[in-house]
Amino acid sequence: MDLAFSKEDIAFQQHVRTTLDAAFDDELRRKVGQSKNGYIDKDGIVKWHKVLASHGWAAPSWPKEWGGAGWTPTQKYIYDLECSALGTPTISPMGVKMVAPVILEFGTEAQKKQHLPNILNCDTWWCQGYSEPGSGSDLASLQMKAEDKGDHYLCNGTKIWTTHAQWADWMFCLVRTDPNPPKRQMGISFILLNMRTPGITVKPIVTIDGPTENQQEINEVFFSDVKVPKENLIGEAGMGWTYAKYLLVFERGGTYAPGLKKALRKVRSIASVEADGQGGRLLDDRSFVDKINQLEIAATALEFTELRIFAELAGGGNPGAKSSILKTRGSEMQQEISELVVEAVGHYAQPFVADTFEISNEPRPGPDYAAPAAPAYFNYRKASIYAGSNEIQRNIMSKMVLGL
Repeated sequence: MDLAFSKEDIAFQQHVRTTLDAAFDDELRRKVGQSKNGYIDKDGIVKWHKVLASHGWAAPSWPKEWGGAGWTPTQKYIYDLECSALGTPTISPMGVKMVAPVILEFGTEAQKKQHLPNILNCDTWWCQGYSEPGSGSDLASLQMKAEDKGDHYLCNGTKIWTTHAQWADWMFCLVRTDPNPPKRQMGISFILLNMRTPGITVKPIVTIDGPTENQQEINEVFFSDVKVPKENLIGEAGMGWTYAKYLLVFERGGTYAPGLKKALRKVRSIASVEADGQGGRLLDDRSFVDKINQLEIAATALEFTELRIFAELAGGGNPGAKSSILKTRGSEMQQEISELVVEAVGHYAQPFVADTFEISNEPRPGPDYAAPAAPAYFNYRKASIYAGSNEIQRNIMSKMVLGL
């Protein structure tokens, strides 16, 4: 595996770095630094998404004819590397990264023309309707019904943990079109659902960090006799489980190592100014520095795993179950680093700040980096559960990678 970038790749890297740095204004930087959950407010996310779209970078992995960047896997990796190093905002993955690949692979031409341009330019906001009360990691037990009424489905049920449903224009949703299938994974269909349809109610789930309107993250969504046109069905009825598995490969994959390394640099920066309780800096505490060093070693090991996978992609391969490796180790390390931030901040992590995005004349207790430390730590407990719990990821790896 050749780890050296070519001259062309180095020039590309410099172009990406310069362009991103110029577009990443002070207001966006402030919001990213104060995020409790990895997201900023909707206006900020849409603003950044449209900046990327103006350069043709909003959906780099899409086919070029639908607005993709036409990059090589190496260029895509460089782009992710530079975004992570700079700490740019996270655009919503629900449209670009999750539902769009399914529409591209299994959707009709009419569905592609209707949805892909709006996703590309962030003119529509998407949410995911998978989990239900009692059907989370055991997704095949979902019960939301979609009754065939000829030219439409009549949907009744509940979805839960629905990220940013309060902002969404559309939902991609798994529903049960066959109530008595021979196997639970059968009889599930994948539909696109307009969130302005009568019969839909979105209720926020208030989390321990006391989210404000701009930082509200998860919701419960209720469906009462919601009519969904048949043309909103993706692919074939009853094949939703296959399409959902295809989507999850994209949700679980991606680049973790650059973001983890940036987070560790932040920990070192905090430790360089925080006291160790014995008259010195926390960065001079051997035990604390050992924790950082161990995580940096692990981040480097993950980086090389990612590079091996990208090398396979460059040769026309598919990550398959290997995306579960990245998701499992990457999410565990996100949790470990968030714990280290709380340890570094110490007692300054205890005061509660309801809206970390708010600008106030009242001084905060402690430095600005302290306010989101504890909320981010608690929020990252979800990382080892979403996109399929890490226990399930290990089952996938044992079966598909190790052949057990």
